[in-house]
Amino acid sequence: MASPIPSTTEPALRRVIGMGGLAAAIFNITIGAAIFVLPAHMAASLGAAAPLAYGICIVATALIALCIAEAGSRVAQSGGPYAFVQVALGPYVGYLCGVLLWLGVTLAMGAVATVLVDALATLVPALSGTMPRALVLVALFGGLATVNARGADWGSRLSGIATIAKLLPLLAFVVLGLSHVHGANLAITTLPPIGKIGEAGLLLMFAFFGMESALQVSGEVIEPAHVVPRAIAVALLAIGLLYVSVQLVAQGVLGATLATPEAAKAPLALAAAQFAGPAGARLILVGMIVSTFGFMTGMMLSTPRTLFALASDGYLPRPLARVHPVHRTPHVAIAIQGVIVFVIALTGTYVKLALIADVSILLVYLACCLGTWRLRRDNVAADGSMPFRMPGGTVVPWLAAALIVGLLMRATAQAWLLTLGVVAVATLGFFVHPRRTR
Repeated sequence: MASPIPSTTEPALRRVIGMGGLAAAIFNITIGAAIFVLPAHMAASLGAAAPLAYGICIVATALIALCIAEAGSRVAQSGGPYAFVQVALGPYVGYLCGVLLWLGVTLAMGAVATVLVDALATLVPALSGTMPRALVLVALFGGLATVNARGADWGSRLSGIATIAKLLPLLAFVVLGLSHVHGANLAITTLPPIGKIGEAGLLLMFAFFGMESALQVSGEVIEPAHVVPRAIAVALLAIGLLYVSVQLVAQGVLGATLATPEAAKAPLALAAAQFAGPAGARLILVGMIVSTFGFMTGMMLSTPRTLFALASDGYLPRPLARVHPVHRTPHVAIAIQGVIVFVIALTGTYVKLALIADVSILLVYLACCLGTWRLRRDNVAADGSMPFRMPGGTVVPWLAAALIVGLLMRATAQAWLLTLGVVAVATLGFFVHPRRTR
């Protein structure tokens, strides 16, 4: 008989999110800045063989998604990976997952911010200098922090507005560009070494992150045993199709030009200029700005709440847990989050930040795979529903874990040092916390 998770761990929440809503949330969070810039980096690394890296990432993400779907159906609480890893592997590992998720998302925000200012500088060349970029970042994070400090409803409304139109330029790019693809540009003459594909795959995994954030609302999903796996499958299929289509059109239109440094900042705009002229390039640049800004609005709404929660539990300095007396928002945590991301965006580049973020998020995924195996072994199930059982459930978690370890082996020493440093500080905070004796 399945062992139900304790029902008293979380207040009852209204289950109102269906399959379409959850799939859309996963899709919107995943499609951010990466799709606008990674085609150039993939072409520089692998040339016409770039779709091979997409294939590896889609397989790896699908296996991880199966694990998250089963675990999410067995532990139907809000918090996503944090919740079911905590149930499966204990409070310490769950706590580390929460910290690593915050680190990965914060680094991702810095990476996406660099793409946003690059797009603005391409659209308005006067903003390309160091000082103008810094002023743009100050305005961006200062404005987002102010909006979110005034109330969660303001931040949520702004996030919704910013995400409505971000897909239109991408769909137009694929549809209009298909007739301008040259088959010779897509011909694979030589296969790159497997190590090179692995390095490109590690960077590309950054583009597929997102489902772990969307599943933090698992406690409000209708029939999670059925809805969660279906939503993940639908969203992943749509995401993979869009990513590969954009890569093929950009590669097919530009050929070797896609791999040049000039194309790195705005490859899709450069490709669009070939078949739609300056207006097409501007449309893509506007789409980049809208998409990246939409990501930033959503993350500035949710990510500071992690700092607030950790401070409320005593893991971080107490001032981070302060609530504004009028607007009832964690204004100190929001301000600190904005400062941290500003510094990261000002001092880092997209690729470097993406690779560092990869390590922290992949470690969370690794814990998810091991947690899924543990939940299935202990036959843990959510109250009132039969859990989703993925096909090959005894093998998939270990296969996914092996792929994750393989990708992590391609990470840089800098990425590992930063991640392990944060883990060490977080571990110290956990074990000196007075609640550890309870």
